Parts: sequence; structure tokens; C-alpha cells
Amino acid sequence: MVYTHDMLTELPTDKELVLKVIPMPGDCNANGDIFGGWVMAQVDLAGSVIPARYTGGRFATVAVNEFVFKQPVRVGDLLSFYGHVERIGRTSITVRIEVFAERMHDQGRVIKVTEAQLTYVAIDEQGRPRPIPKPPAVS
Repeated sequence: MVYTHDMLTELPTDKELVLKVIPMPGDCNANGDIFGGWVMAQVDLAGSVIPARYTGGRFATVAVNEFVFKQPVRVGDLLSFYGHVERIGRTSITVRIEVFAERMHDQGRVIKVTEAQLTYVAIDEQGRPRPIPKPPAVS
């Protein structure tokens, strides 16, 4: 990965791609940029891909620990959401999501537009926290 003034020449290879999406005109605010709330919703969806593999059932977003909008998101950007586990606790899992945009009119150049850290908690059918199952032992 090569950084030049927040621009990248390629997408990350050390993180997992969990979502790709293109924002549309209906997702814009009055300034013509994509609503921050729309981006936040997509980050939550992307972030939930990872805990789904660990929790063995229902889980819920319980915290947005950090959310940084680094650059505006524009209509037609190809957004790539990359994630990785930062911590697994007894009932919770914390993930980091980084969002990169390939601008519609600047194909091949990538810029990081958002990064966030979210925590999800495994829940039972009554919505109470429950332990995350331990992965099976590798022999």
C-alpha cells in the first residue's frame, strides 16, 4: 500500500474485503455529498459480517467507539469496506472498518474516506448478552 496525501495506488491486501457499494443520488445531502448517516449504516453492515462468524447466533451493535470521516463520499464512488477483528471478549467482539473510495472520474486511484471501530455483543433470544462460543480446538 502506497500513501500519497491520503491517496493510495491500490487497495489494502492485509485486511478482509467485507462489502462493496456505490452510493446513488438519493443518498445525498443538500451539499451534494453522501449523507454521513448513510455511510454509518453501511459501516455497521460491513462490520457485522465479521462477528457473524464468531457469535453463533444473534448479536447486536452496542457501541460505535470511533468514527472518523476523512474525506467526503460522492455519488458514483466505488466504496470498498475492509475489516478486521481488534478484540474478542467473553460476550463482545470489536472490529475496525476502513472505507476506501475509487472516485468515478479518477479510476485506479483510491482514497481512504472513513474509518471506524464498532463493538457487537452476542445476545440470546431475549436480547440478553451471552458468551461467544469458543472456536473448536485445532489438532
